Amino acid sequence: MKQAAKPSSERSPQVQSLTRSLIILETLAEHDGGLSLTELAHISELPTSTTHRLLTTLENRRFVRFNRGSNLWSVGVQSFVVGNAFARSRNFVPLAKIFMRHLMDQAGETVNLAAQDQEEIVYLAQVECREMMRAFVRPGSRAPLHSSAVGKALLAAMADVDRNRITQRRKADRAETGNVYTPEFIKSLEDVRTRGYALDDEEQSVGVRCVASVIYDENGGPLAAVSISGPSARITNERIPFLGELVRQTCKDITTDFGGRLPSEIDLHGGGTSNA
Repeated sequence: MKQAAKPSSERSPQVQSLTRSLIILETLAEHDGGLSLTELAHISELPTSTTHRLLTTLENRRFVRFNRGSNLWSVGVQSFVVGNAFARSRNFVPLAKIFMRHLMDQAGETVNLAAQDQEEIVYLAQVECREMMRAFVRPGSRAPLHSSAVGKALLAAMADVDRNRITQRRKADRAETGNVYTPEFIKSLEDVRTRGYALDDEEQSVGVRCVASVIYDENGGPLAAVSISGPSARITNERIPFLGELVRQTCKDITTDFGGRLPSEIDLHGGGTSNA
């Protein structure tokens, strides 16, 4: 005797209405200008009547909002509240250090984590290598953006408007400090974006070289940077491409694991700000 099929609710642990509601939210999040009911139903591959019923429920909880002037649906304020709670609760340093330890084993050199603060970078953490001669940076110490590999990587990954704000501010002070953001330097940032890593060739400390790449946040912007640093005698010209690829891949892995989005993913969905 043929056994009757189990109801869908028993076959899968997923709740269909909840899954569909999340699909609607994810779809709206990818369209900043909003979507009509018909457009949203089509993209979400849901019946129009079902889409409208779920939207009404989400609107009552303020997860979506309806603009009666344009007849468009968009993400509501409660979605921001929930997402902001995640942003407040996360701490990427412990997560990054797990990857940094693995990178240190692969490269055999010290690995650093840094973030931007105004026109400087601040070192957040370090995993020292096992060599007798090794680079050392105390967490909390600072360095200029322009002379550090992590700083160059962050500058290269910034949106044009953010990078221009920093360079223009420095140009205004050039009578006192000199302008380091020359046309040649700005052009070199294009090379950093192309190859995916930046190089500090004894610019911050004599005898020390660093190779760095960027960790991206959920909007595809630069969140922090990771660098491999060591004596120039060990970080030779021949090793730089290998180390650069190691740190680039590590930052990509951290970005993915942390819930960030690579710029290529932002471009694919037609959102974000160009860094070109």
